[in-house]
Parts: sequence; C-alpha cells; structure tokens
Amino acid sequence: MSTTAPLYLANVAAIAILTLGLYFPRHGRRDLVVAYLGVNLGIMAVSSVLLSTAVGAGLGLGLFGVLSIIRLRSDELAQHEIAYYFSALALGLLSGLGSEPVMALSLMATVLAAMFVADHPLLLRGYLREVVVVDRALTERAALVDYLEGRLGGTVKHLAVQRLDFVNDTTTVDVRYRAASRRPALAVAR
Repeated sequence: MSTTAPLYLANVAAIAILTLGLYFPRHGRRDLVVAYLGVNLGIMAVSSVLLSTAVGAGLGLGLFGVLSIIRLRSDELAQHEIAYYFSALALGLLSGLGSEPVMALSLMATVLAAMFVADHPLLLRGYLREVVVVDRALTERAALVDYLEGRLGGTVKHLAVQRLDFVNDTTTVDVRYRAASRRPALAVAR
C-alpha cells in the first residue's frame, strides 16, 4: 500500500467530519455541504495528479488561488462559510500533495480542531452582528448607540453607519453588540 492511500482515506474522513459533523449540524446549508465535499475531493484529485507530473506544487497552489477566487465571486458567503471553504481546500491539498504522512495527518487534525473550537456555538455566543435600518436619520453617535441598545437589548461594541438618508429619514447601521444575558425568572412560591 502506498503512503498516499492512507492520506486519501484520512482526507475523506476529515472532510466528512468537517461537513457532516461540524458544518451541517451547526448551519444547516445542504448546498454548501455539497460544495465543500466537491471542492475538497476535486482539489485532492487534481493535486495528486499534479504531484506526479513535472509541473509540481507551484501550479497546484496557483490552482488553489484560482479556484478560491472563482468560488468566492460566484455567491456571497458569510465569513464562517469562507472559513469552512478554505478548510476544505486545505484538507484536500494536505492529502493530495504527498506530504510526509505524520505531518499531513497532524495538520489535518489541527484544521478540524480549530474549526470545532472557533465555530463552537458556546464560544462568544452573546456577541452578535446585525445590519439595522433605523427609522430616523441619526447623526449623533451617542443617540444612535442609545437607540440601538434599546432596540437590540444589548451593549453596542462597534457600529459603522453604512448609509445616512435625510430624504427618507433612515440610518443603515452595521452593528456589533453583546446581547444582554437572559437569566431565567425565579419561580415565586405561593
């Protein structure tokens, strides 16, 4: 058995864990599961073939860049979806470029562990981001923060006014905030 076969099997296991064990249960987008699986396996296959030809890894990494540009331009993805996309690409490259098996397997495990932790629902769960259209044209930052904190029920950490419309009397704001912790109400004994 060649040293690449275990890497191919490890890649299939790793991409299954990434897509079906982490991504889909947390985010539920079936279309991206298919995309991540297809890109991963395609990158693994192409990089494996490139490794056995005279063109080498340089062309493989160039292909990595071209594929990422094409995919990212074809549909708007959220930042966490981009992270999963690049993780799928990295796993495919690690298995297909014929790296030293222990190093490749270690790096694949590191990618999976990083995604497990970084996208865990309990990590920074109270920090949220919204794009809000305020029904007033608010020019004073303090007034805008007060308004947003009242409406969102949290503490504004950062905001960026995207559009201030005096004609329609609206303000469009990209706001990052920490939601107020909701503690369960105490039961009153009667």
